[in-house]
Amino acid sequence: MHGKVLIIAGSDPGGGAGIQADLKTITALDGFAMTAITALTVQNTLGVHDIHNIPASFVAEQIKAVLTDIGADCIKIGMLSQIEIIDVVCNTLEQEAPDVPIVLDPVMVAKGGTSLLSDEAVEALKTSLVPRALILTPNIPEAETLAGFAAPEIADAEALAKALSNLGPQKILLKGGHREGEEIVDLLIEGDQIINIYKNPRIWTRHTHGTGCTLSAALAIGIAQGLSLRESVERAREYVLEAIRSAPGYGGGHGPLNHAHTFGNP
Repeated sequence: MHGKVLIIAGSDPGGGAGIQADLKTITALDGFAMTAITALTVQNTLGVHDIHNIPASFVAEQIKAVLTDIGADCIKIGMLSQIEIIDVVCNTLEQEAPDVPIVLDPVMVAKGGTSLLSDEAVEALKTSLVPRALILTPNIPEAETLAGFAAPEIADAEALAKALSNLGPQKILLKGGHREGEEIVDLLIEGDQIINIYKNPRIWTRHTHGTGCTLSAALAIGIAQGLSLRESVERAREYVLEAIRSAPGYGGGHGPLNHAHTFGNP
């Protein structure tokens, strides 16, 4: 077991997304996962029913406890929800882990449509954490929110890339699953240039809960293990695709993935 990742994100009691998905992913890819929980949610495959935010000072203490003892080779950030939590995460990482690479998944809306980030918190995220990210991993709606304009077509990708790059992340993996069509196109962006294009046929299934969390966690453990960014992206995408293909079919809504497929288990 090698590669240590600190996950800063919310909890999903249904096990499909958030901290739970991240823990499974990093373990399945032979890494060591640690957590700082930012929010407790009441959710299942049918949606998010309630959110209880953890006090910002307690989030900071979780981060400090891990980093001052065990340390981390990469930090994955997911659901933050409140300005106070965004500010304390940014400040604590600046103090305790200024040189540790960050994978930032700008979680804004749950799969079922529930908003997970206020408008004020979006602005705080853009100004404080996005510039610190080694790689930002938005889906199309998240990218549009960060950029400030709609970009529904693949032809809009260049303008979207430029707008996101202006916010300061080193790299961006723009996920294309929310666009319509038979093919999914993800773009790896550096500066305002598209440096790699990843394509795969769409898997038509409702079992896609936690795909964004899973992908960013898989990216983080790849970086922690010393893979190049491109190698990390390629392995993470393949891991997620197989997790979707072999999803167990649980729940009546957006079902979870099969995070354990690397073990040969259903």
